[in-house]
Amino acid sequence: MSNTYGEWLRAQRESAGLTQQELAERAIMTRSHISHIEGGRRVPSREDARRLDKALNTGDVLSTFLPGGGDERALADYFEPVEPLQQQATIIREFALSYVPGLLQTEDYAKAVLGSAFPPVGEAERDRRVVARLNRSRVLDDPVSPVLWALIDEAALRRTVGSREVMSQQIGHLVELTEVGRIRTHVMPLQNAYPLMEGTLTLMWFEDQPPCAYSEGHEFGRLHDAPAVVQRLQNTYDLALGEALPQEDSLTLMRAIAKDHLTP
Repeated sequence: MSNTYGEWLRAQRESAGLTQQELAERAIMTRSHISHIEGGRRVPSREDARRLDKALNTGDVLSTFLPGGGDERALADYFEPVEPLQQQATIIREFALSYVPGLLQTEDYAKAVLGSAFPPVGEAERDRRVVARLNRSRVLDDPVSPVLWALIDEAALRRTVGSREVMSQQIGHLVELTEVGRIRTHVMPLQNAYPLMEGTLTLMWFEDQPPCAYSEGHEFGRLHDAPAVVQRLQNTYDLALGEALPQEDSLTLMRAIAKDHLTP
């Protein structure tokens, strides 16, 4: 994210005689989020930008010149501020309830997931979204960073998305990344009840800024940066992880499920 956007926001805030806290209250945001935007560390969502424009009486300037506008349109509005954070994070911990996490999806699996959107999207738009998702996953091309742990509900592995072949290949991709040590994967058995069952969760840590979290449910997502909230979500993740299978047992189960998908 270019810091020109953040610098302009800060200049408009100071010109209006507002502190970060006062602007946060007017725009219904947290002060820390305002600080990160002004510092060039985070991208506001379109809704955040609209609220900032309204709070500062700047028309639609902050909405119109939102950084990365061209690529961001391939993302849901609520995910927009999360994408650059995933690219900056040194540690990522994912929890997936219904689908394999986006960073770990194969092309065919991503096509099946994005092709099931409602209202339906055309093939060209679906493919554009797939490319955007695969481009984000290239962060794993680095052999060391970010450190990524995936906690995946067994249901997400057993549900057929696309086809049996697509599922077998997708699970094989997870197994391969885990076997070579690029990620850690833990499967949550179906018989367990555990925290986090309400939706998905992504935890992120950084070298030069406080950790944050992103939670998502049906048709909504929320970025969390309040320290107390982030700490609570981290603790909830840890509690759920304690209910999951160890990595070797998870690998054994994933191999068996991949085989089951190909069994008539």
